[in-house]
Amino acid sequence: MNTNRRDFIKTTAVTAGMMGIGSIASACAAPAAAPKPELKLSFQESTPPGSNLNEKFDYMEKMGIVGFEPGGNGLAGRVNDIQQALRGRKIKVSAICAGFSGWLIAEDEAKRRECMETSKEIMAAGGELGSTGMILVPGFNGQQPSLQMPQAREVLIEQLKELGDFAVKHNTTLILEPLNRSEAWFLRLVADAAAIARDTETPGITCLGDFWHMTREEISDYGAFMSGGKYLRHIHIASRERRKMPGEDGAADNYVDGFRALKELNYQYYVSFECGTAGNREETVPAAVKLLREQWKKA
Repeated sequence: MNTNRRDFIKTTAVTAGMMGIGSIASACAAPAAAPKPELKLSFQESTPPGSNLNEKFDYMEKMGIVGFEPGGNGLAGRVNDIQQALRGRKIKVSAICAGFSGWLIAEDEAKRRECMETSKEIMAAGGELGSTGMILVPGFNGQQPSLQMPQAREVLIEQLKELGDFAVKHNTTLILEPLNRSEAWFLRLVADAAAIARDTETPGITCLGDFWHMTREEISDYGAFMSGGKYLRHIHIASRERRKMPGEDGAADNYVDGFRALKELNYQYYVSFECGTAGNREETVPAAVKLLREQWKKA
């Protein structure tokens, strides 16, 4: 069958025009809006009152707490229990708090390997629970003998590359935690933790900022969190003088500048309580939650 040349040109032009309109519409379509940052509070297991997980989770739900930070010690044997207790709830597992043995900047290679293997076991369990990551401190002051700089950093990064790749395979991360100088000499600033995460060149290595440690080491909360940038995956919070519930140290417990940085970073993860209390937990915990929500609004 012969096609009329004029009809063919007309049809082709119309089709091209429609395709062009579609392309323009696609190009002009607004990109999907990123979710707004919100204060997603998380409790460690010792924070809420209750004699078992279900009682603790019932309490947390009444408070509007959406994250749970379990300890890593023995976590592999608790995965099913935690999953069952969380079933049907809005609470999710946030980070896993340590639980490994050995340390990554030890002079003794056996201690480093021990840390690697126990960390992998915890991360695998954390991945099953949908955790954002496992918190790790490369070495405490009391863990000696340790490698010195620059060898300590070089050896650490090589090990973190392996741990980061393992974390990615298990849909989680490893979260480096800077401490204050009374607890650790090696890693004390959020910027240093973020730089190490960057140098591993794997998305499986991230970092956290802890208001308690930052009070003693950082010039400003805002600057510390901004220096963490895209590597910031978890936040710890406590009162700023005695490491009690936020608010128990009065006017010192101001977190507004840090919260402002989290909002500007569009931080999507958790702010988790890591603290004790000097008072009645039934009173100090709700008061702390109320204070943090008020300061988040001010930020």
